[in-house]
Amino acid sequence: MKLTVAGFLDNSMVNGEGMRSVLFLSGCKRRCKGCQNVAMQDFKYGEEATVEEILNRIKSNMPIIKGVTFSGGDPMEQAEALSKLAKDIKAEGLNIWCYTGYTYEELLEEKNKNKLELLKYIDVLVDGEFKEELMDNSPKYAGSSNQRIIRLK
Repeated sequence: MKLTVAGFLDNSMVNGEGMRSVLFLSGCKRRCKGCQNVAMQDFKYGEEATVEEILNRIKSNMPIIKGVTFSGGDPMEQAEALSKLAKDIKAEGLNIWCYTGYTYEELLEEKNKNKLELLKYIDVLVDGEFKEELMDNSPKYAGSSNQRIIRLK
């Protein structure tokens, strides 16, 4: 399976707790005003990579990293292939953070089997649309104060 990857950070401490790799995925339908990753909203932005290629890059960063963060774009837009990668990441003993413009409730109510499968592997979900007017008092790791940091595990 392939994912359209907008970018990759081998080591980051600002996209979740602890040292982690960050996978930026292409595609987002929301078009939030003030989005910091506007180019990544395009579903064709970036390059295709197989789950195996991405996993190998993540593994090359171990044991320095303790987890992986999915960002974008919106990772939920590529949930089918991403759930396969997430399963493999969890098998390596890493935790997963995921940023999405969807709320947790929207994801559950939509009942999309691929998104629900992906949720099974996510430890921490940062949910909700970015709202530029609410960014002043945002919690650590969130872009705006309406976004929630939900520990699923």
